[in-house]
Amino acid sequence: MAFPVTRRAFLKTSGLLAGAAALPFGAMNPAFAARERITLRIARDFQSLDPANRVSYIEETIIRACTQKLISFKKGQFEWELDAAKSIEKVSPTEITFELKPGQNFTGGYGEMTAEDVKFSFERFQTAGPNGTKSEYASDWAALDKVEVTGKYTGKILLKNPAPSLWLTTLPDGSGTIISKKAFEALGDKVKTTLIGSGPYQIAEWVPNQKVVLRLNPEWKGAKPSFNEVVLRPIADPKTAELAFRSNELDFTVIEPASAKEFEKIPGTKVINLDSINFVWIGLNVEKAPLNDIKVREAIRKAIDVDEVVLAAFNGAVKPARSIIAPGLLGYWKDAPVYKRDVAGAKKLLAEAGVKPGTKLKLTLLNRPAYQTAGVVIQAMLQEVGIDLQLEVLDGGAFWSVGKGESGKNLELSLQRFGGKADPAFHTQWFVKEQIGVWNWQRWDSPTFDKIYTEAASTDDTAKRNQLYIDLQKEMDKSAAYIWLTHEANVFATKQWLDPAILPNGDDLQYALYKEV
Repeated sequence: MAFPVTRRAFLKTSGLLAGAAALPFGAMNPAFAARERITLRIARDFQSLDPANRVSYIEETIIRACTQKLISFKKGQFEWELDAAKSIEKVSPTEITFELKPGQNFTGGYGEMTAEDVKFSFERFQTAGPNGTKSEYASDWAALDKVEVTGKYTGKILLKNPAPSLWLTTLPDGSGTIISKKAFEALGDKVKTTLIGSGPYQIAEWVPNQKVVLRLNPEWKGAKPSFNEVVLRPIADPKTAELAFRSNELDFTVIEPASAKEFEKIPGTKVINLDSINFVWIGLNVEKAPLNDIKVREAIRKAIDVDEVVLAAFNGAVKPARSIIAPGLLGYWKDAPVYKRDVAGAKKLLAEAGVKPGTKLKLTLLNRPAYQTAGVVIQAMLQEVGIDLQLEVLDGGAFWSVGKGESGKNLELSLQRFGGKADPAFHTQWFVKEQIGVWNWQRWDSPTFDKIYTEAASTDDTAKRNQLYIDLQKEMDKSAAYIWLTHEANVFATKQWLDPAILPNGDDLQYALYKEV
């Protein structure tokens, strides 16, 4: 579990960097002057470095720096290039052949990467969950039949059906990570905190909730990264991170969109603003009374003015969303309905559902300033229609577990934010029946949705897929279980001498490709 880092705690435990904070801008100790290391902020400490059971982009970004895949994304692009593979070929819609480069060694003395490791890495997604169940990311490999080893370095990935998203959301991404079969069998549960990889970096030091130090892997044979060390500082509060950046304790950090103009004025600072494909929404638990009545869900949707919520929460720096898939992606629903606020209509629906004025509901949200502001605005809007909305604000570790398992049955409303990927199959996979109790916190069960999802994920016809993903969003809209807020924007502050590598979704960072300008 990741624990909150207050400003006082951060400044007290900043250790090695505390001295640098006291220096005038540009004054650095000799080691730092050589820029052998960079110091970056992460929103929380990692929880599991097992690729099949990673929690989010935070783990994925660390895994990416320390491991390899058959193919990986080019710097800052959703286009791929060869990584561990010497060659890879789509022989047919259901067969992919590959050949590994020889001499790629895992750290920790676990030997050379072979096709057996590829087979183990991909096939285990169906059994890597608790007690041999499917992993949380099993959907990424849902089309996999098996990996057939044809030689020490060669093999075939055989699919049950076509899976076009494999090339964008699986093979070059977290679920395409190649791990050591020998290491996983030897380490057991320790794989959550012991990352054995073959990539440019390895974890040299980990002080829980204080820092993660990545250091160059001496056995790495690829292009050498610019920095010998990457120091990651878990800082939960964005404002604390902004203070740390101003004090030169960080070289790079995510900042709140509303802070962009202020940071542009800081000498030696560059602000990067990227459109996002992530999605933020209010989810309603359709199993929990009175939210199990669609009239109540529709009333809540009528009571909320999304434009006003987003304006207040993000100070005009982001645009409202109308559906789950962002503009520019396959499946974008440009004609998605825009729900205008209708207080009278909301009250009428609540009365028809037998919901009395003063009924209490709870909105659970992440401890982030923008989200808390959104919560306060929503609270006031629902008060006008007779709902007494309580706000439950949680830090990262507690929040990301609150909707899982049996405890998820008691969740009422939640303000959630998921990261997007290059293909809509990734965005929509979390809302199938199988994800109830995992990431489907709305506990929404739609056989129609599941059927369309399966069809969309297994066709190579781009036009057909596009329409199917629009149809999926129409089903979500009918449920009134989702109130879309924004796709956000990704805003970063970086020292001018640093050229970061950021994938288009804005969450996934490529530490090994950061360079000094």
